[in-house]
Amino acid sequence: MIPFHQIPANIRVPLFYAEVDNSQANTAQTTQRALILAQITKDGTAPPNVPAISQGTDDAIRAGGPGSMLALMLAAYRASDGFGELWYLPLADASGATAAKGSLTINKPPTVAGTFYLYIAGVRIAQPVQPTQSASDIAAALVATIRKTPGIPAGVGATAGTVSFTAVNAGPCGNEIDLRVNYLGTPGGEVTPQGLTYTLTAMAGGATAPDLSTALDALGDMAFDFIVCPYTDPASLDALKTFLGDINGRWSWQQMLYGHTFTAARGTYGELVATGTARNDQHASIMGFKDSPTPAWIWAASLAGASAVSLRADPATPLQTLPLIGVLAPPVQSRFALSDRNALLYDGISTFTVADDGTVAIENLISTYQKNAFGQPDDSYLEVETLYTLSTVLRHLRAVVTSRYARVKLADNGTRFAAGSNVVTPNIIRADLIATYQTDEENGLVQDSDVFAKGLIVERHAGSPNRVDALWPGILINQLRIFALLAQFRLAA
Repeated sequence: MIPFHQIPANIRVPLFYAEVDNSQANTAQTTQRALILAQITKDGTAPPNVPAISQGTDDAIRAGGPGSMLALMLAAYRASDGFGELWYLPLADASGATAAKGSLTINKPPTVAGTFYLYIAGVRIAQPVQPTQSASDIAAALVATIRKTPGIPAGVGATAGTVSFTAVNAGPCGNEIDLRVNYLGTPGGEVTPQGLTYTLTAMAGGATAPDLSTALDALGDMAFDFIVCPYTDPASLDALKTFLGDINGRWSWQQMLYGHTFTAARGTYGELVATGTARNDQHASIMGFKDSPTPAWIWAASLAGASAVSLRADPATPLQTLPLIGVLAPPVQSRFALSDRNALLYDGISTFTVADDGTVAIENLISTYQKNAFGQPDDSYLEVETLYTLSTVLRHLRAVVTSRYARVKLADNGTRFAAGSNVVTPNIIRADLIATYQTDEENGLVQDSDVFAKGLIVERHAGSPNRVDALWPGILINQLRIFALLAQFRLAA
C-alpha cells in the first residue's frame, strides 16, 4: 500500500495525479553563521543590541563608527573568512565606563633626518622627522598623520611636544591599544633617528565592559556557530557560558542551536594560568598571548575567522597550523617556550606558534573545560573539533528524523503491515540510524560502524505509546596531533 498523504482513495475523475513527498530527499546543510560582539562609537549608525547581517567592511565602518571595535573586528574576521555568513551585535559603551588614555612625549628632536616608526594597536605610522623640527612640530605632524590613517582605535591630540591618545570605545577594550616604537627593529629597518628621545605612557584606565546579557537576549533563536567575544572578564564569559549552556542554553535539548565562543587574553604566563584555571566551559576557547602589538579583540576575530573556514568545510579536521591573518607576533623574548605552552594547554588556554617570517598560527585550540562535576580531570570536551563534529552529526540525525518521520504511525517490532505503508517500528528506525551513521563514517566524522550498530538501542518508551527512545553510542573520529618516533638507530659493524 502506497502511503499517500493527499491524494484520496475514492477519486474517479481520470487520469494522472502527482503528489510530491520530500521526506527522502533532504540533503540540505545548516547555515553556519558567525557573530561578532563589538562596541560602537557615538558616530556609529547601528542601533545597540540589534543583530544585523554584515554587508562588508564599509558597512561596518558606518555601523560602528571609524576606528570602532566593530569596524576593526569585522575587518580582521573577514581577512580570513571572506565567504561565510557574518553578523554583528552592536554594543554601546557601558554607562559610566571610562576610556583608556595614553601618551607619547617627544623629549628631544633628532640631530639628523630620519623616520620615526610608531605602532598604534599594531597599525604602523611612519613619520619623517627633521633636525629643524621642534618637539612640538614632531608631535603635531604625528597627530596629522595618525588622523589620516584608517583603522586607529584612538582619538589623538597634541599639546606642546606630547601626543595624547584616548580610546574611541570606553571600557577595558581600550587598555588593549598597544603603543610602541620600532616593532620590527633593526632587521626591519626601524631605528629611532639619532638624537631623538621620547617617553611612552601605555594605554590604561579603561574600565567597565558592556553587559552582554541584554544583547544576547536579542538574538532569539537565530543560530550562530562562531561567536567572537572581545572580553575575558568573568561577567562576560559567564553570560556566554549561560547562553550556550547544556541545561537551558543553546546546547540544551530544548534549543539544539549549538555554537562556540572565541576570545583571546593578554598576559604573562602566570596571569594566563590564573585566567584559564578560573574557567571550566566546553563552549568557549581563550587564546593566550603576551606582548603582541595587536589587541586581544583582534586576535579573537582573526582566530574565529580562520577556524570558521576550516570547521565549515570539515568539523573534524584539526585546526593546527591555520594562520591568524592580521595578528602581529609577540617579540621573540615574549613568546612562550614549549614547556609553558604545554602547561597552558592543561590550564584551559589555547596556544599558537610563530614562523620565521612572523606568521602567527594556531597550535592547539582547546576549550576551557578541564574538570567534571566532581572536580576531577576530564578531557572529554578538550578539543574544539569534538564539539563541532558532535553538533554536525546531531544536526544530520535531526534532519533525517524530521524529514522521514514527520507524519508516520508507530507500531511494535514484528507488526505485519503492507510494504510501503506509512508505519515505522523501532527496528526500521534503528536501520535508518545505522545507515545515517555509515554516511557520517564515509564523510570522516565517526568511526567503527560495526561497534556502533551493536551498541545502538532503539525502543518504545515504556510510559508513552507515541514515543521512541534511542541510545546513540557514536564514536567520533579523532585528530592526529602527536607523532612520536623512537629513533632506535644502529651502527654499522
